[in-house]
Amino acid sequence: MTKTPLPLIRLTTTALALTTLLLPLVLNRGSLALYIDIALSACVVVGITLLMGFAGQVSLGQTVFYAMGGYTAALLVLNGAPPLLGMVAGTLTAALLALVLGVPLLRLHGHHLAFATIAMHLIFLVVVRQIDALGGSVGLMGIPGFSVAGITLADHQSIAFVSWGLLALVVLTAHNVIHSRVGRALRALATSETAAESAGIPVGRYKLTVFALSAAFAGLAGTLWAYYVGYLAPEMFPVSMSITFVVMAAVGGLGSIWGALLGTATIKIIVFWLGTAATTDAMPDYAPAVLNYAIYGLLLITVLLFLPHGVFPTLRRRIQTRLTPAPDKPTHSDPEPTAQGGDLRA
Repeated sequence: MTKTPLPLIRLTTTALALTTLLLPLVLNRGSLALYIDIALSACVVVGITLLMGFAGQVSLGQTVFYAMGGYTAALLVLNGAPPLLGMVAGTLTAALLALVLGVPLLRLHGHHLAFATIAMHLIFLVVVRQIDALGGSVGLMGIPGFSVAGITLADHQSIAFVSWGLLALVVLTAHNVIHSRVGRALRALATSETAAESAGIPVGRYKLTVFALSAAFAGLAGTLWAYYVGYLAPEMFPVSMSITFVVMAAVGGLGSIWGALLGTATIKIIVFWLGTAATTDAMPDYAPAVLNYAIYGLLLITVLLFLPHGVFPTLRRRIQTRLTPAPDKPTHSDPEPTAQGGDLRA
C-alpha cells in the first residue's frame, strides 16, 4: 500500500515559510532592501499567475497598476491623508482602472492582448509625464513613510514585516479564489472559452473580475513601495519591469502560487548578485544592463526547453515521485484474483 508524502512536503514548506518570515531579525540593511523588493514584486507576480495561469489571459502591463497604486497613495498622503487610507485608495484605484481598461482589452486574445497591454503601459508613461499634479517627468518627492494610528513603521525592518504581511494577505486571497467555484470556472475558461460559455460560465465577467483582482494586488504593493522609497517618477516604471514580472511567473510556474513566490525570489536574487558583480571595478559600464537582459533570455530559454511547466511544479512532481514508495508487487504465493475480485481459495 502506498503512502502519500504530502504531509512531509507541507511540513517542510511551512518550516521554510516560518524561517523566511523571521529573516528581517538577522538581515542587514542591504539584504532587507532585497527582502522587501521580493515581497512586493511577489504580490504582483501572484496576480499575474492568477490571471495568466488560471484565467489564460496575457498581460504585459501590470506595472501600470503598480504605479497607479503608488501615485494614488503618494498624492493622498502629500495632501494630509493617513497612509493607511492612501493604501486602501491606491488598491481600489488600480482595480477600478483595470475594470475600465479591461472592458475593451479583454475582448482581445493571445498576442493581440499582449501587444495591447504593452501599448497601455506606453500610453500611461506618456500621460503621467504630462500631468503636473503627478510631478510630470520629475515625479513626486518627499512622500511620507508608512504609519498606522500614529505609529511609524518607516524603518527597513518594519517595512519588511509589513511587506510580507501584505504578501500573506495576497497569497491567502488568491488561494481562496483558486479553490472556490470562481477558481474552477477560471480554469474552465482558460481551457476553452467556448466550452465554458456553453457550460453557463459568464466568461466576460469572470475575466474582468480576475483582471481587476490582479491589478488590486499590484496596486497594493505599489502603495507600500511609494512609502518605502519616498519618491516616484515615470522612469521607475519601464516596460521591461512588466516583462520581468511575467518572466518571474513563467520561471516559477504559471498556475502555482508557490511557483510565483519561488520565481520572484530566484530572479530577484540572481539580478541582485549580477548587479553586485557587474559594478565591480573590473567590469565595463554597460555590464549591468547586458547581464540583466542576458540572464532573462537564458532563464526563459532554459525553462521553456527543459521545464515547460516552471521550476516549482517540476520540483514538486519529482519530489513526490521520489518519496512515494513503489506499490507492492504481487508474489507467486499471492492468490490470483478472479474476474469479480474474489479469492480462488474461497
